[in-house]
Amino acid sequence: MRKKIVAGNWKMNKDIPESENLISELKSKLSNFNSLTEVIICPPFTNLQLASELTKNTIIKVGAQNMYYENSGAFTAEISADMLKSVGCKYVIIGHSERRTIFAETNQLINKKINKAINENLIPIFCIGESLNERETGETEKIIESQIRTGLEKISLNNANELIIAYEPIWAIGTGKTASPEQAEEVHFFIRKLISDIYSAEIAEKIRILYGGSVKPENASSLMSKENIDGALVGGACLKANSFFEIIKAVQ
Repeated sequence: MRKKIVAGNWKMNKDIPESENLISELKSKLSNFNSLTEVIICPPFTNLQLASELTKNTIIKVGAQNMYYENSGAFTAEISADMLKSVGCKYVIIGHSERRTIFAETNQLINKKINKAINENLIPIFCIGESLNERETGETEKIIESQIRTGLEKISLNNANELIIAYEPIWAIGTGKTASPEQAEEVHFFIRKLISDIYSAEIAEKIRILYGGSVKPENASSLMSKENIDGALVGGACLKANSFFEIIKAVQ
């Protein structure tokens, strides 16, 4: 059975005191919770070291929201894999739709980042998803396949735990709209079949595929009831300990 995951993407939110408060509240709620679920928080870069220190010896793991594929050099404002590892990161979100749409990241650039992360023993949370127009014109599978095939081009996986995939339909991120459990399951099933074609049936069966896009306590249980949905990548609802904890419980 695939172990469930709940990852919280804080985006550009929370300063140091706010981060301390949120992590403290979350730790308190999880202290007596026998979690069978991986719990990941992805704060801004400025809070990563603090988050790692505050979550030490807890079930909470820390990830970053982005990274660059070079080791070092004249890449102003970028962050390397070694820098992330030095502050305790185990995971890194790569290819989030906001990076694609606002910062013009291409599938080819995302491919380089994923390759670098895996080679540096960071686990990428590889985000994919279609726009509303692409869904309405019946291009969802075409877009998803292009993002996955190019994003994973020439990347070998020794085992399924080296990569996490997150399906986040762009039209459902921060809009309050959510793909129905049936819509999400349909895409997750397609992704799993595609991974089987690219790698193997064994890796496809074991790889974790998360759903993201306005996940809330109210809809988490229905989404997680689907066979191919292995957890959630949570946006706004992870910024409050109560709602994030309710999603963790729903996923479990």
